[in-house]
Parts: sequence; structure tokens; C-alpha cells
Amino acid sequence: MSATALRLIRCRRLSTSGLPGVTKALRWRDLRKVAKVTGAMVLGGCLFITYEVVALDKAVTIDTSAILQEKYKSYIYLRASPSDENDNLAAGLTHKTRRELHKAARRFLEISSRFLLQSLDAAGWMTQSSQERLSNVDADPHEVALWVLLKRTQSDNRALRIQAVQELADNYHWHDYQYQTAAQVIDQRTAVGLARTPRADLRFFLRPPALPDLDDGFSAEDGLRQLLASLPQSEVDKCVRYFTSLALRESTQALAAQRGGLWCFGGNGLPYAQSLTSVPSEKVESFCLQALVQHSKVRSHCDHIVSNGGLQLLQRVYQLRRDSKNIQRNIVRIIGNLALNDKVHRAIVQSGWLSVLAEMVQSPHVMEASHAARALANLDRETVKEKYPDGVYVLHPHTRGNQPIKADVLFIHGILGAAFKTWRQRDRSVLQDENDKDCGDDYTECWPKTWLASDCPNLRVLSVEYDSHLSDWMAKCPAENQRKSLAYRSRELLKKLKMAGVGDRPVVWVAHSMGGLLVKKMLIDASEDPAMKDLFKNTKGILFYSVPHHGTFMAEYSVSVRYLLFPSIEVRELCRDSPALRDLNENFLNMAKEKEIKVLSFAETLPTNIGPMIKILVVPAQSANIGIGDLIEVDVDHLSICKPERKDSFLYKRSLRFIQEVLHSSIGR
Repeated sequence: MSATALRLIRCRRLSTSGLPGVTKALRWRDLRKVAKVTGAMVLGGCLFITYEVVALDKAVTIDTSAILQEKYKSYIYLRASPSDENDNLAAGLTHKTRRELHKAARRFLEISSRFLLQSLDAAGWMTQSSQERLSNVDADPHEVALWVLLKRTQSDNRALRIQAVQELADNYHWHDYQYQTAAQVIDQRTAVGLARTPRADLRFFLRPPALPDLDDGFSAEDGLRQLLASLPQSEVDKCVRYFTSLALRESTQALAAQRGGLWCFGGNGLPYAQSLTSVPSEKVESFCLQALVQHSKVRSHCDHIVSNGGLQLLQRVYQLRRDSKNIQRNIVRIIGNLALNDKVHRAIVQSGWLSVLAEMVQSPHVMEASHAARALANLDRETVKEKYPDGVYVLHPHTRGNQPIKADVLFIHGILGAAFKTWRQRDRSVLQDENDKDCGDDYTECWPKTWLASDCPNLRVLSVEYDSHLSDWMAKCPAENQRKSLAYRSRELLKKLKMAGVGDRPVVWVAHSMGGLLVKKMLIDASEDPAMKDLFKNTKGILFYSVPHHGTFMAEYSVSVRYLLFPSIEVRELCRDSPALRDLNENFLNMAKEKEIKVLSFAETLPTNIGPMIKILVVPAQSANIGIGDLIEVDVDHLSICKPERKDSFLYKRSLRFIQEVLHSSIGR
């Protein structure tokens, strides 16, 4: 059989019933005396045969569901060869099967003996008689290490299971057929652990199953709208019901007929064509996915999404829109929301999402990796006790690690901000508006993930995202005013942070602009709520970047200018010396002084470009001065105050020193 014919391209199962040479080879008398064949795998010219070794079955039992299911079947696993060689593939296999199977069988028996003699004896699992029978067998230990580790992943000892998963991923000498064997043998718990292990080989994961062909005239867009129609309208607020109804009744052609305007949902812009030409299906799919994101936040709706084929449909759209990062992120965002429900974990794994998430979490792009890391953390019930609801993202650590987490650093963006882009490094002389949430190539990763995680590896770094855009739900949304108040946001975020375990360790808050007002409101609310007492008690420090503690001059400009930067809370609350801001600040100061919370504030000194004609000092130093802790003025504008230019810049070094000093005094380093 030629090497080309066995070139590995894609893994498929082929029954050996049509390969008489294989069948005959499996009946050899010498081979039958020693073992019972359960399967054969042909991969890259190497054959590997799995056995239940009859003579040694009392010494060890490899209890894996995959082997039990395949016990009485014979399969050859191979990857498809080029189409012009398919006709010669079977002939090549039958021509060489006997010799190759015989060599593989002898080698496997030697390896298995060494496995039983050395590994199991060391673990104390072998009887004295078994030791005597196998004492003279010689084989290379690394050839059988896979089976040792697979056995240990099923141990009753949790620490041993976790160690075995780590060793599986750390050993890079496995052959391709061994990865393929492991992919079919490992259980859900082990697979999730591998996906959350740094630099795990993607060959450990089975690829998503093939999806059936769509009926003629039935598109992915139709499937998404059909899925939305199957979902109940209960347990969602008026805004979600409103936009779901729009998604259901509007088709591609109908949307194209709407002239002009920017129609947004969930903070992502969805501009429609201003002509009567067809709107691309991608736009409609994006709109439907954003509606599904909201439904996937409701626990009871998760079961409906899964039972109505949602996981397979999302897999289809994901594969179809590989060139659309926005669509792919929304899909993984939905998977992360579904994973909050333990009952659907098996369905998520069986529908092939682990391989997608394992690949995505290794992405160099912070948004893709963070969305996947959140979903995997919600699936990992072996090492993660917290759950991460929608809008709470782990910037560090993305994977399992040996570094113990001693404290949390929590980043809260401001108006027109986002969980990732607000905290990006400043790498361009001209910065885009904060309301552009889609992370493009013009921007580096955010510094909390790259710099802070490197300098403080024993910290958990979280970034929180919340609705902060004027166009989130449109002006016509029935619940617009309710959703935009500080009180509403505070209640919602406190619930999410409690789920994520914020408060179990010392906490340092980092806030930009209106995010600082939100932090103060959350801490006041937490101090009055017995259920949140741990979060309040463990707050050790707060770092404010240009927070308008005493209001802003923006409130004195025209309505159009005011709403450009502060669209989501009442403008009168942002007026200088407004009663609402004064009460919030006074209550916080009394609480912070009593609890001895350390505070550091930065203030901008340069005006910010507001459109092409206006430059404004958004938060002057007197407003950024909270009245406690140090105030440092920096020669940057409002958007750049939280974006250090370099790791050795004063802005980053001073922020890092504050975080380290606060945590050193509370937990030590």
C-alpha cells in the first residue's frame, strides 16, 4: 500500500466487511490464542490494534465506553485519500494487511505486557502471580503510557484524574493514531479538561459530526428564525420579546426594503442597505443570533434551544460563517450561556463543540479566546466551582494551571465602552470611538490580559460588560429607561459577580469613566445586602480612570453632544454638583473611609475629540478627584486614560504598583 494512499486528511470509519484480507488476518490461529481483536486502525502507514487481553484481564480492565461499544466490531480508521486514489485504496489495504496486522499484534502484546508489569505494579494494582508471568517482557514504556494515563483519568481520586489529564496534554510524543484512539476513548470530563489545558493538541478532540443536507429552499436563516419561533416568550423582558417578534416577521427582502438608519440589538450595529436590493443573509443571521443570545440567558429556554436542534443549527452557521468573527463570537456566546445549565453539557459535547472551543481558546485574539474560555470554564465542573454568566469574561487564566489564584482584579468599563476594547493597549495615534465594539486588526490585545496577567500570574483577571449604548434596544424599546439606570445595572451585575465567585477572595476594582460610578453604587448596595457581604468585605482597593465623581461639563452642552458620550443615564444626574452624584459620592466616601479601602485616581488633562468639530475636556481634574487617596494627572484624553501606550509607561507601571501594594498588604505575595 503506497504512503500516498494512506495520507491523513480526514478521519473516517470504514467497515472491514469489504476487505477480505483484513477479515482473514483477524482469524489467524496464533493471534486468536492470545487475544480477542476488537478493532484495527490504519493511520499513516502504522497499524494499531486494540485488544481485550484474555490472559491478563484479571490484572487490569480498561473500562472505557468507546471500547465496550466497539468490542465486537472491526473497524479501520483512516483519513480520506485524494479522490483519484480512492479506487486503489481497498486493493492496497488487502494486499498488505496480513503482514502489517501480524507485526502490530506482536508489538502490541509486548507493549501491553510492559504496561502491566511496570505501570500497574508501581501503582500497586498487580497480583504477585501477574508479576511473575510478565517479568521477562521488554518494551518501550512511552508506547503504552497513553493507556496508563487514560486509565488514570477514570480514577476515583480527583487529584490523580487532574494530573493524568495534564500529563496527557504535556506529552507531545504521541503518534497520530494514538491521538485518534484517545479521542474516541476519553469521556466528557477528560475531554473538557484537555480543552482547558494550555496548548493541548487538537487531535485529542473528535471533529463535529457531519450535518445532514438542508432541504431545497431551506437556509440557515430559515432555521434560525424557526428556532426563535419555537422559543417561549415567557421569562424574558419586554425588550427581548419586542426584538424577537421583529426577527420573526422580518425576512431578508423585508429588511432590505427599510431605507436608512442604524438598527442595533445587544450593542452590535446592524446597518441595513438603503436600497431595495437584497440584504446579505449574514446580516439577518446576525440579527437572529443576537436575539438568541438574549433567550439563552434564560435557564428554561436553554432546554428548548437544545431540544429543537439549536446546537446542530449553530454548528452549521458557525461553519458557514467562518469569515465572520462577529457571528462566530455570538454563537460561542450562546454556547457559553447554555453551558451554565449542567443538564445540557452532554448535548454540547456530543454535538462537537469541544473541538471548536479548544481551537478557539488558543486564538491569539483576545475576544475569540475569552468567549471560548468562558464557555469551557462553564463546562468544567472538575476544577471550576464558579460559573460565568453572560457579560463576565475571564481574561486570565484562560486554562487550567498550577498557579493558585489569590485575588481578583475586576475591570468595569464606562459608557460606550466594552469588556475588551476599553482596556486595549494604545497602539495607534488615532483611536476609534469606544462604541465600535468589534475588535479589528488596528488594535492590540487588552493590557490586563497581556501585561497584568504576566506580571501577576496568581490573580484572576475579570472584565465585565453591560449594556451601555444608546442604540442597544432602540428608543422604542418598552423598557429602555429601566435598563439604563445605575440602580438596575448595579443589581444585575451583583448577581452575575456572585455567580462568578467574586468576593470569595480579595478584590481590586479598576473602573473607567461612568464605570466608576457603577462600582461605587455596587459597593454601597453590597454593603446593605447580607447576601453580598463577602464582596463588600473583601474589597481592598479601587483604581479610578477619569471618573466624573462630581459631574461633567458635558451636561451643559447641547442634547446631541451630551448624548454622544453619556447616552444611558439621565443627563441631569451628570450635571456638576447634582444631588444624585453628591449623595452617591458622600455615601461611598463614608463607607470607604470606615472600611479603609485604598483608592488611586487618574485624571485626564487633554481634550477629547467629539466628532470632527468639537474638543472637550470630558472629566476635569476637580471632578475626577473623589476626595480620598492620591490623584494623578496624566497628559492624555478621556479615551486614552485607561490605555497605556507601553508596558514601561508611567500609566501602566503606576497602576501595576497600586494593585500589587493593595494585595500585598492584604494577602502577601
